[in-house]
Amino acid sequence: MQKYVLYFKEIDKQHLAYVGGKGANLGEMTKAGFPVPQGFCVTTEAYRTFIDTSTQMSEFYDLLDRINADELEPICILGQRIREHLKSLSLPEEVRSSILEAWNITGQAQAYAVRSSATAEDLPTASFAGQQDTYLNVLGPEQLLQAVQDCWASLFADRAISYRAKNGFGHRLVFLSVVVQQMVFPEVAGIMFTADPITGHRKTISIDASFGLGEALVSGIVTADLYQVRSGKIIKKQISKKKIAIYSVPEGGTFTQDIPLEKQEIQALEDHNIIKLAELGQRIEVHYGSEQDIEWGLADGEIFILQSRPITSLHPAPKVSDDKLHVYVSFSYIQVMTDAMKPLAISLLSYLPNFIKKDPASSGPGFLLAAGGRAFADVTGPLLLKPSRNMLLKVFKGMDELMASAMSEVIQREEFRNQSFPKKEVFRVVRKIAPIVIPILIKVRSSLLVGDPSKARIHVASIMKKIVKEHEKNIMDTSGADRLRVIHQSMETMFPNVLAKIVAYPITGILASGSLAKKLSKKVGDKQGAYLLSQLNKSLPGNVTGELGLELGDLTDIARKYPEVIDYLGRATIESFYEDLLRVSGGFEFKRQLEIFLDKYGMRCSGEIDITKPRWNEDPTQLVPSILSNIRTTTFGEHREKFKRGEIEADQAAKEILSQFSYFEKRSISRLIKLYRNLMGTRENHKFIVIMLLDIYKRAILEEGRLLVQKGILRGEQDVYYFTMEELISLVENRFSGGAQEIVEEREKQHVLDQKLTPPRVMTSEGEIITGKLRDVQAPAGALIGTPVSAGIVEGIARVVLRLEDAKINPGEILIAPYTDPGWTPLFISIKGLITEVGGTMTHGSVVAREYGIPAVVGIDKATEIIKDGSLIRINGTEGFVQILSEPSDSFNNN
Repeated sequence: MQKYVLYFKEIDKQHLAYVGGKGANLGEMTKAGFPVPQGFCVTTEAYRTFIDTSTQMSEFYDLLDRINADELEPICILGQRIREHLKSLSLPEEVRSSILEAWNITGQAQAYAVRSSATAEDLPTASFAGQQDTYLNVLGPEQLLQAVQDCWASLFADRAISYRAKNGFGHRLVFLSVVVQQMVFPEVAGIMFTADPITGHRKTISIDASFGLGEALVSGIVTADLYQVRSGKIIKKQISKKKIAIYSVPEGGTFTQDIPLEKQEIQALEDHNIIKLAELGQRIEVHYGSEQDIEWGLADGEIFILQSRPITSLHPAPKVSDDKLHVYVSFSYIQVMTDAMKPLAISLLSYLPNFIKKDPASSGPGFLLAAGGRAFADVTGPLLLKPSRNMLLKVFKGMDELMASAMSEVIQREEFRNQSFPKKEVFRVVRKIAPIVIPILIKVRSSLLVGDPSKARIHVASIMKKIVKEHEKNIMDTSGADRLRVIHQSMETMFPNVLAKIVAYPITGILASGSLAKKLSKKVGDKQGAYLLSQLNKSLPGNVTGELGLELGDLTDIARKYPEVIDYLGRATIESFYEDLLRVSGGFEFKRQLEIFLDKYGMRCSGEIDITKPRWNEDPTQLVPSILSNIRTTTFGEHREKFKRGEIEADQAAKEILSQFSYFEKRSISRLIKLYRNLMGTRENHKFIVIMLLDIYKRAILEEGRLLVQKGILRGEQDVYYFTMEELISLVENRFSGGAQEIVEEREKQHVLDQKLTPPRVMTSEGEIITGKLRDVQAPAGALIGTPVSAGIVEGIARVVLRLEDAKINPGEILIAPYTDPGWTPLFISIKGLITEVGGTMTHGSVVAREYGIPAVVGIDKATEIIKDGSLIRINGTEGFVQILSEPSDSFNNN
């Protein structure tokens, strides 16, 4: 195609490569009959022809490729050089004549808006809106040609260069079309979102409106009115004080004018036009099949659509099969792992609650659904029933206070309370879970009253070993699709067949803890009772995560003896880790101890509920940051000494607790202490056994992946991560329709995009994100409020760690992380305080922090962004707040 100009009436989405996102959308809407002012697009062919006249652009592109998105000064200097160069070039005659011919046909007397339209712009995955320049009220041929050339130059504006560099768009591969559209001179203009851009509510249309041209609103120089429409009714009006407006001038261009005082607080758009505009927005959304960000104007009583693009900031909502309001909680927050997961991981996790379904094998919607690369649990049913609602809210408060608050908020809404859970469904669920729950409750009651809890720990370990051995045999004795079906079935029966056999013991410990806390509170008060309980929690026996930390400390002590090993670890890579290790002095001994450690814990890693994450036994270099941090921050044997000291302090706390009670009370209190000490550590076991089984499943699935590679169906064994289990079975059985490798490539790209999303804790089926609120805390001004999970007050340098593999902790530092799971445990030996964005009193980091006696506050939203690396901070783990005492430069000077 060698056309330099295309008219709107000629354009549809097939012309994206020639007219960019904005141009394609305007053509689509024109053809669909929406009220779009006439115009044409100067195509990317014209841009290429123009660029080809330059002898310097190749050199400029080379320079752009070497610039990073955060190098602001070099971007500014280079961008200015490129823009000045492009503006100095002459337009090729064939391009010039094509533009003027289109201008003659569309209307010489008309004023035009001239806007850029990039080929990567306004896509469902990215929006280049505002990255290039816009020129309004352009009159006459010379102004028009100059505006087109200026638009082309603005492809190299500082913000546009930085945006492309940050989002991975090649500078050579983004081309620019220019939209030339007849100007509308509106009395009122603005922006309409067909979904609430703040909450994500898909049924709420949000309209911003102000007087004059919409540029005042877009450029941020005026606060617009806000109107919201739902189900054809105006549900909100927020009338702002509109002090200025932008209008056009007869000779071309625009000017800013003050609005008369008496008109500043008048509603800009009348009610009937609000409803009319909202209906038009819904039609446009239906046409595109996605939520839209629409620019509009009202002129002479008629609404015009100036452009429309997808809203790219909304978090995807789980898909439902009915029109009821569903409430979803993030499984990622429950499991304290907020990274995006690949399809295989979500597919496997979605089977876990299927034992509750009427027919677990049915393909209908389950209780765990995917959205934005995360798993969301549908808790609508339990929340509609008062008994299960109260229990659920209590459990979730222990997991994440903001999550529980958000759930409490949504269940108060009339639209939710008007729903009901069918009695037949209640009875069916009860019949399903009763045979599982009743034996657990009987075991809990028995464990509370009789039996030796120290023997229970040994019994649990024996059960787990037996289960893992049986599963490994069942999985490895099969192959092909049969093996994958066994894995599928094993995940669906995980709770009734595996977790139900061990869950009674941690439940007993938790009940003993609650009973002890109540009795202590009555005797010595809440604060002293909580302190004594926190002391009793130290160095719990039988905690697999605590034992992991101790044994990694032992491994660290082996490395300390060999300087060459330490030096090697600082430069080790996965490709030749063991081979190169054996070349240094002490490498053989360290390797032997590492293999012993990995034999016990090699199936663990950060984010371990995601089966696609590399385990420590796949990539032992993941352990290096923890080992090196421990070497820097602790001395030989210090971890064992701390554990022993914790045992002594726990024993002293037990004696102190017993001293508070009478002779007749001591027997029952002693029993509670023994249950607490021996069984609280077992609450990590249920997750540990799931991780051990996932490791078996992963090895088996990768074996099938290698066979698919041999057959030429996949390029690499890890491509299996981009398919669900059902799809994998189809692949193995040669029943899969479509190109497998094309699907892998598409889902790889989607996974990269999903990683950039911030998952909500709680959302509804309408896409609304419910954020929740933390309780009121008496804290100093400016303090960051969170959930107190491990008592104590400590000051130290903040060390922000976004990924475990990047951790470099120094002595006395406070760890700031998005979350921690068992994979992070090795760092707890080194730190003196903990702050996370995700978590509650019962999540991993909180439990381990209490066991190690580390003050901790969790659930501080955006903590890793607000607290700068190197800041001096104070944690109050008793009250639940954090103070930033000084910024990095000052804090480093003070040290």
